Amino acid sequence: MCAIHVKNLKKYFGETRAVDGISFEIKEGEIFGYLGPNGAGKTTTIRCMMDFLRPDEGMIEILGLDAQAQSAKLKQEIGFLSEEDNLYQDWTGQEHINLIKRIRGGKTRESELITKLDFDPNKKVKTLSSGNKQKLGLILALMHQPKVLILDEPTKGLDPLLQHTVHEILQTEVKERNTSIFMSSHNLSEVEKTCDRVCVLKAGKVVAIESISDIKKKKLYTIYIYFDGEVPERKKLAALDVEIIKELSNGLVLSVRGEIKPVLAKLSKLNLKDLEITHASLEEVFMEFYI
Repeated sequence: MCAIHVKNLKKYFGETRAVDGISFEIKEGEIFGYLGPNGAGKTTTIRCMMDFLRPDEGMIEILGLDAQAQSAKLKQEIGFLSEEDNLYQDWTGQEHINLIKRIRGGKTRESELITKLDFDPNKKVKTLSSGNKQKLGLILALMHQPKVLILDEPTKGLDPLLQHTVHEILQTEVKERNTSIFMSSHNLSEVEKTCDRVCVLKAGKVVAIESISDIKKKKLYTIYIYFDGEVPERKKLAALDVEIIKELSNGLVLSVRGEIKPVLAKLSKLNLKDLEITHASLEEVFMEFYI
Protein backbone atom coordinates (compact mmCIF):
# COMPACT_ATOMS: atom_id res chain seq x y z
CA MET A 1 0.00 0.00 0.00
CA CYS A 2 1.31 3.45 -0.87
CA ALA A 3 1.31 5.97 1.95
CA ILE A 4 -0.03 8.90 -0.09
CA HIS A 5 -1.92 8.74 -3.37
CA VAL A 6 -2.88 11.96 -5.18
CA LYS A 7 -4.81 11.56 -8.43
CA ASN A 8 -5.80 14.31 -10.89
CA LEU A 9 -5.91 16.97 -8.15
CA LYS A 10 -7.33 20.31 -9.29
CA LYS A 11 -7.89 23.49 -7.32
CA TYR A 12 -8.95 26.79 -8.88
CA PHE A 13 -9.20 30.28 -7.42
CA GLY A 14 -11.44 32.11 -9.87
CA GLU A 15 -9.66 31.92 -13.22
CA THR A 16 -6.36 30.92 -11.62
CA ARG A 17 -5.48 27.22 -11.80
CA ALA A 18 -3.38 26.85 -8.66
CA VAL A 19 -3.21 23.06 -9.05
CA ASP A 20 -4.08 21.63 -12.44
CA GLY A 21 -4.34 17.84 -12.62
CA ILE A 22 -1.53 16.74 -10.29
CA SER A 23 -0.96 13.02 -9.69
CA PHE A 24 1.71 11.20 -7.66
CA GLU A 25 2.20 8.33 -5.23
CA ILE A 26 4.47 8.12 -2.19
CA LYS A 27 5.66 4.75 -0.96
CA GLU A 28 5.77 3.67 2.67
CA GLY A 29 9.13 4.60 4.18
CA GLU A 30 9.96 7.08 1.43
CA ILE A 31 11.13 10.70 1.68
CA PHE A 32 9.44 12.51 -1.20
CA GLY A 33 10.55 16.03 -2.15
CA TYR A 34 8.06 18.51 -3.59
CA LEU A 35 9.74 21.28 -5.56
CA GLY A 36 8.79 24.26 -7.64
CA PRO A 37 9.10 28.04 -7.85
CA ASN A 38 6.80 30.32 -5.87
CA GLY A 39 3.26 30.06 -7.18
CA ALA A 40 3.77 26.57 -8.62
CA GLY A 41 1.05 25.05 -6.42
CA LYS A 42 3.05 23.47 -3.59
CA THR A 43 1.25 25.09 -0.67
CA THR A 44 -2.17 24.61 -2.28
CA THR A 45 -1.43 20.88 -2.64
CA ILE A 46 -0.46 20.66 1.03
CA ARG A 47 -3.59 22.52 2.15
CA CYS A 48 -5.72 20.07 0.17
CA MET A 49 -3.84 17.12 1.68
CA MET A 50 -4.53 18.48 5.16
CA ASP A 51 -8.18 19.27 4.29
CA PHE A 52 -7.70 22.99 4.87
CA LEU A 53 -8.90 23.43 1.28
CA ARG A 54 -11.35 21.25 -0.63
CA PRO A 55 -10.23 20.20 -4.13
CA ASP A 56 -12.42 21.12 -7.09
CA GLU A 57 -11.58 17.77 -8.68
CA GLY A 58 -9.47 14.74 -7.97
CA MET A 59 -8.73 12.43 -5.08
CA ILE A 60 -6.28 12.31 -2.17
CA GLU A 61 -5.76 9.18 -0.09
CA ILE A 62 -3.39 9.01 2.86
CA LEU A 63 -2.81 5.63 4.53
CA GLY A 64 -5.75 4.32 2.52
CA LEU A 65 -8.15 6.94 3.91
CA ASP A 66 -9.90 9.74 2.04
CA ALA A 67 -8.10 12.96 3.00
CA GLN A 68 -11.37 14.91 2.96
CA ALA A 69 -14.09 12.50 4.10
CA GLN A 70 -11.88 10.93 6.80
CA SER A 71 -9.67 13.89 7.66
CA ALA A 72 -10.41 13.85 11.41
CA LYS A 73 -9.24 10.24 11.70
CA LEU A 74 -6.23 10.91 9.49
CA LYS A 75 -4.98 13.82 11.58
CA GLN A 76 -4.25 11.34 14.38
CA GLU A 77 -1.74 9.64 12.08
CA ILE A 78 -0.14 12.70 10.45
CA GLY A 79 2.55 15.05 11.69
CA PHE A 80 2.23 18.44 10.01
CA LEU A 81 4.57 21.43 9.83
CA SER A 82 3.22 24.57 8.18
CA GLU A 83 5.45 27.18 6.59
CA GLU A 84 3.26 29.77 8.32
CA ASP A 85 3.52 30.67 12.02
CA ASN A 86 0.29 29.33 13.55
CA LEU A 87 1.51 29.30 17.14
CA TYR A 88 -0.14 31.03 20.13
CA GLN A 89 2.13 33.99 20.80
CA ASP A 90 1.41 34.25 24.56
CA TRP A 91 1.91 30.54 25.20
CA THR A 92 5.20 28.88 26.01
CA GLY A 93 6.57 26.03 23.94
CA GLN A 94 5.73 23.65 26.78
CA GLU A 95 2.08 24.76 26.76
CA HIS A 96 1.90 23.93 23.05
CA ILE A 97 3.48 20.53 23.71
CA ASN A 98 1.03 19.81 26.55
CA LEU A 99 -1.92 20.68 24.29
CA ILE A 100 -0.76 18.25 21.60
CA LYS A 101 -0.24 15.54 24.23
CA ARG A 102 -3.83 15.99 25.46
CA ILE A 103 -5.24 15.94 21.93
CA ARG A 104 -3.17 13.04 20.62
CA GLY A 105 -2.69 10.88 23.67
CA GLY A 106 -0.41 7.87 23.46
CA LYS A 107 3.37 7.73 23.66
CA THR A 108 5.31 10.89 22.86
CA ARG A 109 9.00 11.73 22.51
CA GLU A 110 9.17 15.48 23.02
CA SER A 111 12.06 15.28 25.53
CA GLU A 112 14.32 13.59 22.99
CA LEU A 113 13.45 16.16 20.31
CA ILE A 114 13.89 19.10 22.70
CA THR A 115 17.41 17.87 23.46
CA LYS A 116 18.36 17.16 19.85
CA LEU A 117 17.11 20.53 18.63
CA ASP A 118 18.51 22.45 21.63
CA PHE A 119 15.14 24.08 22.35
CA ASP A 120 14.03 25.89 25.52
CA PRO A 121 10.31 25.04 25.98
CA ASN A 122 9.79 27.49 28.84
CA LYS A 123 9.95 30.68 26.77
CA LYS A 124 6.87 32.36 25.33
CA VAL A 125 6.49 32.08 21.57
CA LYS A 126 6.48 35.86 21.11
CA THR A 127 10.05 36.00 22.48
CA LEU A 128 11.39 33.29 20.17
CA SER A 129 13.48 33.82 17.06
CA SER A 130 12.20 32.45 13.75
CA GLY A 131 14.63 29.55 14.08
CA ASN A 132 13.35 28.61 17.54
CA LYS A 133 9.74 28.82 16.34
CA GLN A 134 10.73 26.39 13.60
CA LYS A 135 12.19 24.05 16.21
CA LEU A 136 8.91 24.12 18.13
CA GLY A 137 6.95 23.41 14.96
CA LEU A 138 9.15 20.39 14.25
CA ILE A 139 8.76 19.07 17.80
CA LEU A 140 4.96 19.36 17.57
CA ALA A 141 4.96 17.57 14.20
CA LEU A 142 7.24 14.71 15.27
CA MET A 143 6.56 14.15 18.96
CA HIS A 144 3.67 11.68 18.59
CA GLN A 145 5.60 9.41 16.18
CA PRO A 146 3.25 9.79 13.20
CA LYS A 147 3.07 7.32 10.32
CA VAL A 148 3.13 10.17 7.80
CA LEU A 149 4.91 13.53 7.97
CA ILE A 150 3.84 16.47 5.80
CA LEU A 151 6.46 19.20 6.11
CA ASP A 152 6.46 22.60 4.43
CA GLU A 153 10.03 24.00 4.39
CA PRO A 154 11.22 21.96 7.42
CA THR A 155 14.58 23.70 7.91
CA LYS A 156 13.48 27.26 7.23
CA GLY A 157 15.35 29.69 9.52
CA LEU A 158 17.74 27.06 10.93
CA ASP A 159 21.52 27.32 10.83
CA PRO A 160 23.50 24.69 8.85
CA LEU A 161 24.29 22.59 11.94
CA LEU A 162 20.64 22.34 12.94
CA GLN A 163 19.63 21.67 9.34
CA HIS A 164 21.95 18.67 9.44
CA THR A 165 20.36 17.57 12.73
CA VAL A 166 16.88 17.77 11.20
CA HIS A 167 18.01 15.72 8.20
CA GLU A 168 19.34 13.05 10.57
CA ILE A 169 16.09 13.04 12.56
CA LEU A 170 14.01 12.57 9.40
CA GLN A 171 16.22 9.77 8.12
CA THR A 172 15.98 8.06 11.52
CA GLU A 173 12.18 8.29 11.35
CA VAL A 174 12.28 6.35 8.09
CA LYS A 175 14.83 3.75 9.23
CA GLU A 176 13.33 3.02 12.66
CA ARG A 177 9.59 3.62 12.10
CA ASN A 178 9.15 3.29 8.32
CA THR A 179 7.65 6.79 8.36
CA SER A 180 6.61 8.26 5.02
CA ILE A 181 7.67 11.89 4.55
CA PHE A 182 6.29 14.46 2.11
CA MET A 183 8.59 17.47 2.14
CA SER A 184 8.20 20.77 0.31
CA SER A 185 11.47 22.67 0.10
CA HIS A 186 13.33 25.41 -1.75
CA ASN A 187 16.64 24.07 -0.42
CA LEU A 188 18.07 21.90 -3.22
CA SER A 189 21.01 20.79 -1.11
CA GLU A 190 18.54 19.57 1.51
CA VAL A 191 16.53 17.71 -1.11
CA GLU A 192 19.64 16.04 -2.50
CA LYS A 193 20.74 14.87 0.96
CA THR A 194 17.41 13.61 2.28
CA CYS A 195 14.96 12.70 -0.48
CA ASP A 196 14.56 9.42 -2.36
CA ARG A 197 12.45 10.94 -5.14
CA VAL A 198 11.27 14.40 -6.12
CA CYS A 199 8.22 15.81 -7.85
CA VAL A 200 8.81 19.07 -9.72
CA LEU A 201 5.92 21.48 -10.26
CA LYS A 202 5.56 24.32 -12.71
CA ALA A 203 2.44 26.49 -13.02
CA GLY A 204 0.29 23.95 -11.19
CA LYS A 205 1.38 20.95 -13.25
CA VAL A 206 3.81 18.10 -12.63
CA VAL A 207 6.76 18.39 -15.01
CA ALA A 208 8.86 15.55 -13.56
CA ILE A 209 8.85 12.80 -10.95
CA GLU A 210 12.27 11.20 -10.65
CA SER A 211 14.65 9.63 -8.18
CA ILE A 212 17.57 11.73 -7.00
CA SER A 213 19.97 9.12 -8.40
CA ASP A 214 18.37 9.36 -11.86
CA ILE A 215 18.50 13.16 -11.80
CA LYS A 216 22.21 13.02 -10.99
CA LYS A 217 22.75 10.80 -14.03
CA LYS A 218 21.19 13.26 -16.45
CA LYS A 219 23.54 14.25 -19.23
CA LEU A 220 23.68 18.00 -18.83
CA TYR A 221 27.01 19.75 -19.33
CA THR A 222 28.39 23.26 -19.20
CA ILE A 223 31.24 23.94 -21.64
CA TYR A 224 33.49 26.99 -21.42
CA ILE A 225 35.19 27.75 -24.73
CA TYR A 226 37.88 30.39 -25.25
CA PHE A 227 38.87 31.61 -28.71
CA ASP A 228 42.31 32.46 -30.08
CA GLY A 229 41.14 35.79 -31.42
CA GLU A 230 37.67 37.30 -31.79
CA VAL A 231 34.54 35.46 -30.72
CA PRO A 232 32.55 34.41 -33.84
CA GLU A 233 29.09 35.83 -34.44
CA ARG A 234 26.24 33.75 -33.05
CA LYS A 235 24.87 32.86 -36.49
CA LYS A 236 28.19 31.22 -37.34
CA LEU A 237 27.82 29.01 -34.26
CA ALA A 238 24.27 27.86 -35.06
CA ALA A 239 25.54 24.54 -36.44
CA LEU A 240 26.79 23.58 -32.97
CA ASP A 241 23.18 22.98 -31.91
CA VAL A 242 23.82 24.10 -28.33
CA GLU A 243 22.46 26.80 -26.06
CA ILE A 244 24.72 29.81 -25.47
CA ILE A 245 24.03 30.82 -21.89
CA LYS A 246 26.69 33.50 -21.43
CA GLU A 247 29.14 35.57 -23.45
CA LEU A 248 32.67 36.15 -22.14
CA SER A 249 35.20 38.72 -23.30
CA ASN A 250 37.14 36.03 -25.17
CA GLY A 251 34.72 33.12 -25.23
CA LEU A 252 31.32 31.61 -24.55
CA VAL A 253 29.57 29.43 -21.99
CA LEU A 254 27.50 26.66 -23.59
CA SER A 255 24.84 24.34 -22.18
CA VAL A 256 24.69 20.86 -23.72
CA ARG A 257 21.98 18.26 -23.17
CA GLY A 258 22.57 14.63 -24.09
CA GLU A 259 25.67 13.18 -25.72
CA ILE A 260 28.64 15.51 -25.67
CA LYS A 261 30.94 13.82 -28.23
CA PRO A 262 29.21 15.22 -31.37
CA VAL A 263 29.44 18.73 -29.92
CA LEU A 264 33.14 18.33 -29.14
CA ALA A 265 33.76 17.13 -32.70
CA LYS A 266 32.21 20.33 -34.04
CA LEU A 267 34.07 22.50 -31.53
CA SER A 268 37.38 20.97 -32.64
CA LYS A 269 36.93 22.68 -36.01
CA LEU A 270 36.86 26.14 -34.41
CA ASN A 271 39.87 28.30 -33.66
CA LEU A 272 39.86 27.58 -29.92
CA LYS A 273 42.52 28.53 -27.41
CA ASP A 274 41.08 26.53 -24.49
CA LEU A 275 38.05 24.46 -23.49
CA GLU A 276 36.66 23.38 -20.13
CA ILE A 277 33.82 20.91 -19.47
CA THR A 278 31.84 20.62 -16.23
CA HIS A 279 28.94 18.32 -15.42
CA ALA A 280 25.95 20.40 -14.38
CA SER A 281 25.22 20.71 -10.67
CA LEU A 282 21.99 19.32 -9.23
CA GLU A 283 20.68 22.88 -9.01
CA GLU A 284 21.34 23.43 -12.72
CA VAL A 285 19.57 20.17 -13.58
CA PHE A 286 16.55 21.21 -11.52
CA MET A 287 16.50 24.58 -13.25
CA GLU A 288 16.09 22.75 -16.55
CA PHE A 289 12.67 21.62 -15.32
CA TYR A 290 11.60 25.19 -14.57
CA ILE A 291 12.54 26.71 -17.92
